[in-house]
Amino acid sequence: MEAIDGVLLVDKGQAMTSHDVVAVARRSLGIKKIGHCGTLDPMATGLLILVVGRGTKIQDLLMAEDKEYVGSLELGSTTNTQDADGEVLEEKEIPGDLDEATIRSAFDAFTGDFYQTPPMVSAIKKDGVPLYKLARQGKEVKRDPRFVHVYSYRIDSIELPVVSFTVVCSKGFYVRTYAHDIGEKLGCGAHLKSLRRTKSGKFGLERAVTFEELKHGDRRELIGKMLSLPEVSKLRGA
Repeated sequence: MEAIDGVLLVDKGQAMTSHDVVAVARRSLGIKKIGHCGTLDPMATGLLILVVGRGTKIQDLLMAEDKEYVGSLELGSTTNTQDADGEVLEEKEIPGDLDEATIRSAFDAFTGDFYQTPPMVSAIKKDGVPLYKLARQGKEVKRDPRFVHVYSYRIDSIELPVVSFTVVCSKGFYVRTYAHDIGEKLGCGAHLKSLRRTKSGKFGLERAVTFEELKHGDRRELIGKMLSLPEVSKLRGA
């Protein structure tokens, strides 16, 4: 069997893990050496970059690139996962005088360089154990804040209690923590309601295959939709 090397862009659907996508790709392409470049939570959709064969050698490079997300947060309630998949921890009344200027001011507070404390429900490890496994046991441990950067944001719509936005951020950034922190800043709490990754580095959704195409598509056609390593290098300007 010929060597298959390169990058495959996938538009991940809801209710599946990034690992689920990798497992299906391994079956569909008939190759075990496949990894992904940045986990998307089950509730999140959008761009998942798969590195195949020798493409795994640039996995860390691709993971380190900036990301763009389109999402929405719901004000008035916090959850134990900071997103809509979690259990509600607290509900608060949204201030009656909350206006766009106040909401924008809260977003402004999380622009540029700042430190972000990762959520307990994450793949970060504490003494070799992923935090999400500790969270399932009802444990909460101290997490070291991480230095992150938000390059820009845009408020796309405000239909209280929901605020829709677009954010361009650095690697290691948790959008659900972003939503949670904005809610804390506004004094009424918030959780991430929806999330879609639209860009990662120089890659967008334009050339992505859907999960259904990945699962049921013809192997030769899937290989034909992969980006070759020289093409990836050219796109990245490397």
